[in-house]
Amino acid sequence: MIEKPDADALLAGDLGRWLTAQNVERGEVARKARKARTTGIIVAGVAFVVLAALGKVDWGFKIGFGCAVIGFAWAEWSKRPMLNKLKGGINGAIARALGLDYSVECTPGQTFARAKAFALVPAHDRSTFQDLWWGVLGTSPFTLHEACLTEQRGSGKNRRTVTVFQGSIMSLGFNRAFTGTTVIEPHGERTRLFGGEHETTTIGGIEMGRVDMVDPRFEDRFTVWSDDQVEARYLVHPEYIERLIAVEQAFAGSDIRALFHQGDLLITLKSGDLFESGSLDAGQDRALLEQSIAQFGALADLAIKLNERARMRMADLPGS
Repeated sequence: MIEKPDADALLAGDLGRWLTAQNVERGEVARKARKARTTGIIVAGVAFVVLAALGKVDWGFKIGFGCAVIGFAWAEWSKRPMLNKLKGGINGAIARALGLDYSVECTPGQTFARAKAFALVPAHDRSTFQDLWWGVLGTSPFTLHEACLTEQRGSGKNRRTVTVFQGSIMSLGFNRAFTGTTVIEPHGERTRLFGGEHETTTIGGIEMGRVDMVDPRFEDRFTVWSDDQVEARYLVHPEYIERLIAVEQAFAGSDIRALFHQGDLLITLKSGDLFESGSLDAGQDRALLEQSIAQFGALADLAIKLNERARMRMADLPGS
């Protein structure tokens, strides 16, 4: 367990003074956003009235709606720089209290490349990244960032953008070296034509075999693949699967996946958009600060638990 920062202590110190100093700028940004929305509504109304008077009611609805959408989008765009500035200040203060670093902007590196290579994230056409946390967590190197992955589907008028992944990608230096590579993914993703899962598959360019789990309850939930069956059974103990499920439940998340590779544990989880601690309303600062502390603290605690050695029983040992 990590010792989570105290919201009162942070607000009583440099963070609280910095937030107070942003209030004038916050007010100005809020005023501009309101003006953009109001302008959009007025233009939409005028467009509708004029076109309706010309007998083009359908066009009036379409163009009026478009003008309103543009106005609201303009308002949101005008707020984003300030919201990111506030989020950077708040989340940065949390990170410093934990001895970590934080950046709103994020450039994907080895962690995301591995997530793609080992199919821990779905295929996609476009990707955006934010909220990078990094440093040493406990005694292990740690990174966490958010990704939003989208895909274009359909064609012509039916063409649309679909979000296929929005969540967290974590990497943690594991507490022991690996002799092989092991992947945990949802059950039933690599099935044969006439039913049942394959016995072998290639993931990330590595040929792996399906690992039979000790507890059949977990076989219904996950499939484990590895090129080292003995090590995989050591790493993926039933208690370990319970910890993975606990991660999902803590964030009402889904589609959790894990990779043990070259000394690192990598976890992906569809957890939605977290760490949104910036607001133009200063009255929300405390609640959003506490929310970010709770969200990051829960993920960090669960990452540490997933790095702990599971208790093994004699019945779990290969050949027992």
